[in-house]
Amino acid sequence: MILSRPLIELRCVLACLVLMMGPAAAQKSADGQSLDQAANDPTASLMSVQIQNIYAGAYHNLDDENANTVLLRAALPFELGGMKNIARGTLPIITNSPSGKSGVGDLVLFDLIVFDRSWGRWGLGPVMLFPAASNDALGAEKWAIGPAIGFVAQSKKLLWGLFNQNLFSFAGNGDRNDVDVSILQPIVNYSLPNKWSVGTSEMNITYDWQQNDWTTLPLGLKLSKLHRFGKLPVQFSGSYEYNFQDDYVAPEWVVNFTVKFLFPVGRS
Repeated sequence: MILSRPLIELRCVLACLVLMMGPAAAQKSADGQSLDQAANDPTASLMSVQIQNIYAGAYHNLDDENANTVLLRAALPFELGGMKNIARGTLPIITNSPSGKSGVGDLVLFDLIVFDRSWGRWGLGPVMLFPAASNDALGAEKWAIGPAIGFVAQSKKLLWGLFNQNLFSFAGNGDRNDVDVSILQPIVNYSLPNKWSVGTSEMNITYDWQQNDWTTLPLGLKLSKLHRFGKLPVQFSGSYEYNFQDDYVAPEWVVNFTVKFLFPVGRS
């Protein structure tokens, strides 16, 4: 009974937020895009909360291993000095890993300054890795920072672009390997009838500057569906990826399922 009242109050707060956000979500799209397209666009002025379950069914260079991670991600658009920004935080919760450990992983935050163009948008900003892991086997034990840059071009049905994030460690446990990576994420998404869409999965093609090699080369496909629960739009998506780089210890294939709650922000 001691915990019941705070939980009820938390539910009431969340319900009020949904009700307040709901009318805006029903009436507006983000930056003039259709909402189902904007949900797949990392540059859209779209507040969102995402829960993603990632299951790795096999590993390269490890026998009979699998893993599962629940990824929590929130995006918040805002203006600063007359410039459009999108802040995003990603926190992994590892429920199963080859190390046998479970818990919270490292936190990644980035702020993208977005510039509108007739063909779409481009953006740049900082990205930072915080050593928030609850166990040293689940994180890098390093602080890292670097630039992020990318663009997204759009038409009525097709969305395509490319994002690049870079992380270079500057502090942390000296006994652990440095984090010096560049990540490329191609974006291709095509809108289908009835709020369905198909495109590439969240492929993180990774170059490790310590190894001087591409350490992951994934290729994947994603299918998404936008649905409204009353006034609240929610995107459901599922994807499959296969990693063609087999020289390093990394997931061989991954299946994930994502639920993304959307709160569009209209133009000011």
